[in-house]
Amino acid sequence: MAIQPGPPSQWGYQARGDTAELKLRPGGRRRRPLVAILLALLGLGGLVVAGAGIRGQLRPRTFTPPQQRQIKSWEVASRWRITPKAVLFPAVIRYRLTAAQDGQGGSKSGLGLKATRVGIARQASCAKAAGGSKKLRARLAGDGCQAVLRSTYTDASSSLVVTAGIVVLKSESRAVAAARYLTGGPAVGQGGLSRRLVLRPFRVSGTPAVLFGLAQRQLSWVVAAGPYLVMATVGYADGRPRVQIRDDGYVWQEMMNLARRVAVRVAAPLAAVPPEPACPGVPAC
Repeated sequence: MAIQPGPPSQWGYQARGDTAELKLRPGGRRRRPLVAILLALLGLGGLVVAGAGIRGQLRPRTFTPPQQRQIKSWEVASRWRITPKAVLFPAVIRYRLTAAQDGQGGSKSGLGLKATRVGIARQASCAKAAGGSKKLRARLAGDGCQAVLRSTYTDASSSLVVTAGIVVLKSESRAVAAARYLTGGPAVGQGGLSRRLVLRPFRVSGTPAVLFGLAQRQLSWVVAAGPYLVMATVGYADGRPRVQIRDDGYVWQEMMNLARRVAVRVAAPLAAVPPEPACPGVPAC
């Protein structure tokens, strides 16, 4: 009895007679390499897309010019908060007592002196520490005054005392406007002599500044530095009230140079231009 050919086996062969003849199915294995190639191409495409995304994330960030200006502004505006008060108010400030003006309006070299810090006050509000008239305090409040930092110095002879103050305002333009209001013109750089007595003196017990109060202020110096209004008010250490000192050229010069130098020295770091903002992964933006 002859054996009838059976249906094709799932393994790709069929039985014929006494033997089994292996036959590959048409296309059965030819499709697998094609599918594998397609899958490999799809996987490669996915890797390319993922690599591009990772590269974009790792690419160094850059700041635009407006962003750089904003970062610099933030840094200057935060200096009064992040800088230690002992750095804001140096332990020693050197100044020079200039000689009389020469005929060309220049000043000859004078005597080198120094002012020594005797105390640093706690942070105070503008209403309590500005020390000016109600009109001035109202103006500073309108300029967004946040706080006043103060420190008191004495000269080498302990006969003069000066209180320096940093008034924190809303912006640089407000500080410049306030300085011009007080000086009648000069605002930045060396600043100018204030037309009004400003800043409440900070008395320090056990020092020559123990008697230094509002009535003892002789003159005040003002300079704008960034969003800060820096003031310095000077007086005698013996407690004498305000007197006419313009007639005494030596005293006038010493008090004015002392107040000016203290104010300018405190203001300079506050107004210093910060370095260019550094972007992650690159030296500069």
